[in-house]
Parts: sequence; structure tokens; C-alpha cells
Amino acid sequence: MRALVMSDSHGWTNEVQEIVQRHEQEVDIIFHCGDSELKKDSLTAETVNTVRGNCDFDESFPNELTKDVNGVRFFVTHGHLQNVKMNEMILLYRGLELGAHIVCFGHTHIPTAIQKDDIILVNPGSMRLPRHGTIGTYAIIKKVENQIEVIYYTMDGQLEKNLSKIFLINC
Repeated sequence: MRALVMSDSHGWTNEVQEIVQRHEQEVDIIFHCGDSELKKDSLTAETVNTVRGNCDFDESFPNELTKDVNGVRFFVTHGHLQNVKMNEMILLYRGLELGAHIVCFGHTHIPTAIQKDDIILVNPGSMRLPRHGTIGTYAIIKKVENQIEVIYYTMDGQLEKNLSKIFLINC
């Protein structure tokens, strides 16, 4: 199982399409964790599962979504409604409630990959407006047997080894 996860592209259309084209043949699913600031028809609707962020005005995007991908349950949201800038507890509880293995979110613009209560929380960082760093990022989540690897990349596709992490998971 492989998932491409991006967030906070804030109006970038070409850059989102470039990353999708770069990885679409190697992943099973693509998520955008909100604040795309685009209309639903400007994203490749069939390939990018997008949630609504606080800067998105297209109401056709859902606030959250849950997807099962090859035995891994994802819960995806932007995070502003779960107050992720304060802490991740509401996000974690919602993930537990939905039986998620991996929770993907944005909003903080900070790349994050942590494991709590058997759930892996992943923020791919911001593509356009990164915080706590000077480069935009996105992530690919890969499951092999009982390991989940969260691999971060810069916008030009360069591996960010210092951000990438491996977790053990039961799913």
C-alpha cells in the first residue's frame, strides 16, 4: 500500500498537478489535506481525494473522509476543526472513533509523523507556505508487512531523510 499525501498548497494548481503526475503510477491513493484554495474541478477529481480546509471556499469538498486502502484505514481532515494547533487529542480521538490506522491532516504547515495509541498521525507539511523550515514538502506513506514508512519529499521530488520515519503497526 502506498499513499501520496499533500496539504496547504494555497492556490497552486500546476504544482499539485506536477506532484500527482510524478507519483500517480506508484501509489494506490492520493490525498490532499485541505487549503488547496482550488475549485473541485481544478483538481483531478478522480485521483485526488481532497478535504476542505479553513481557506477553501468550495463547499463540495467534505470536512473529513475515511478510506480503506488495502487493509489500512485512513482518516483525512484539514485539522482546523479539531484545533490541531493546540494539540492533537481531538484528532486522535476522532481517529480512534473511526477505527483509523493512519490520520492525515494539515493546517499547521509543519511536517509531522508520530504514533499515539496505535494510530499514526501524519502532516505532510505545507507545499507552498512551510513553517519551521524553508522548503515545501509532501509525503508518501508506504506499508510493507507490519511497518508504515512516512517518506517526506521536497517540492522538486528530493527525499527529506531527516523528516522520514518508520513505525510498527498492526493492520
